[in-house]
Amino acid sequence: MMRPKLAFAFRADKTTHVFDDEAMRRLRACCDIVSETPLESFAEPEARHILSQVEVLMTGWGCPMLTPDILAAAPNLRLIAHAAGTVKFTIDPSAYERGIRVTHAAEANAVPVAEYTLAAILFANKRAFELRDLYRADPSRRSAYALMDQPIGNFGRVVGLVGASRIGRKVAAMLSGFDFTVLLYDPFVQKDDPVTAHAELVDLDQLMARSDVVSVHAPSLPSTRGMIGSRQLKLMQDGAAFINTARGALIDEAALLAELQTGRIHAVIDVTEPEIPASGSPFFNLPNVFLTPHIAGAIGTERARLGLMAVEEVERFIRGQTMLYEIEPQFLERLA
Repeated sequence: MMRPKLAFAFRADKTTHVFDDEAMRRLRACCDIVSETPLESFAEPEARHILSQVEVLMTGWGCPMLTPDILAAAPNLRLIAHAAGTVKFTIDPSAYERGIRVTHAAEANAVPVAEYTLAAILFANKRAFELRDLYRADPSRRSAYALMDQPIGNFGRVVGLVGASRIGRKVAAMLSGFDFTVLLYDPFVQKDDPVTAHAELVDLDQLMARSDVVSVHAPSLPSTRGMIGSRQLKLMQDGAAFINTARGALIDEAALLAELQTGRIHAVIDVTEPEIPASGSPFFNLPNVFLTPHIAGAIGTERARLGLMAVEEVERFIRGQTMLYEIEPQFLERLA
């Protein structure tokens, strides 16, 4: 039996740690790797020559868009294994029309995002960032002790999750081990969905008004752009926390900043729109904002989980087994 030919397409400087020694060993065991140097552009004749041979293309962050003409240059291509999350900006839908199968590692990327979210919820309820600043400013701890006497902490609190995405579902399951009431808003979730074992379905307004912490996990779609605006944010309780690890486009950021500038709520923000806020944005210096540079997803050695998941999918494909994370074209529009 001839082994399928495989090539890589991504930016090496964006994918450090994704394919470790074990991942490469397993790929070499099941495929003939045409070139272990990843294609960062499809324009060169050598790249087109490689594409003309491959049956499996392993893609990742920084992969050039697989447009119809690029796909035409790969007549033998049968599988695109994306060692990252979303494929919307990588793979033209015509790939499905050709019968090319597509799988991705979004489930692997969801793990560190859910972990980050859990940590953010726990720290937000403890007002850890505010207490750190109070302690720095007042080593006597008098101001810190005063805040500790307020109704803060992680017992009996209400956490609202916006979106039952794969990340939202992981977070809901994690929170079931704590003394929380968990609320969920997602218009696609039915009452018999397994996630309802961990969360109470409510509408968005109820969630915003009842929650001590609101955490956003919806996909970025035309229909969800700006879904949380001034009206929803004003429903939040005084002292509540707002967490966004999804996409900045889901939030009316002007409205969010206006609410934060009142000091009424606080926030943990990992994503913004644009990706890097404008120089001088209040996100950088508001004392009630904990801003991180899009680190909730896989960074450092966490990236190896992406490569491992993609390699396992390639192995299943070659053995003729069902792939666990294949993207069905009819659900593409609802994916993040």
